[in-house]
Amino acid sequence: MDDVLIQLQGVDTQIDQLSHRKGALPELLAAEQHRQQVIQWDLKRQQIDARSAELMAAVESAEHQSAEIDMHKLRLSSQLRTVIAPREAEALQSEMRTLSDRRDALDERELEAMEELSNLEIQMSKLQDEEPALREALENAEGALAAALAEIVAAVKALETQRAAFRAEVPEVILARYDHLRSHLGVAVARLAGRRCEGCHMDLSPVEVDIVKAVPATELAECPQCTRILAR
Repeated sequence: MDDVLIQLQGVDTQIDQLSHRKGALPELLAAEQHRQQVIQWDLKRQQIDARSAELMAAVESAEHQSAEIDMHKLRLSSQLRTVIAPREAEALQSEMRTLSDRRDALDERELEAMEELSNLEIQMSKLQDEEPALREALENAEGALAAALAEIVAAVKALETQRAAFRAEVPEVILARYDHLRSHLGVAVARLAGRRCEGCHMDLSPVEVDIVKAVPATELAECPQCTRILAR
């Protein structure tokens, strides 16, 4: 029975190791890194799109306001030609200068927006050039991850078949004890190597060793230090 339990423990340990390995695969980290690169790329693209939309709206607004100012200036210019009073003419000329200043400011803002739009178009072009390589790298990384995970799944499935066979050889009462220890200690069965329990790595006293060795082969012996099942 001790040999079967040791083999069962070995299979369970391998399954535990594979489960841990699944969460620590280098392919998992690589895929996540490439995924983050694509996310950052897409975020930058969205930011450029959003800023471009803001700038185009600003250009349209400036053009609309400039057109209104031009129309207003035309009306004032027409009115000025019919004015006789100097004060009224001076007031109209002052208003036209103010409108011209506003028009110049609008033109400057429009020019700045157009220049920024041009720079954003260059940045977007570079982003679009980067996209195929980024997505291909992500696809390759995810493919490598899927292959690594499939390998682990296949290995675990084979081990689970072995585990089922070993468990079928163990009486239910012993399995209950084994499962209880596994749930609390991880390793339920350990070998007694000389005086040392390979589960807790503690040396048993000569008296404890004698007690363990005196347990009949048909019964389970346990480590007096950690309570694991001892395979003698």
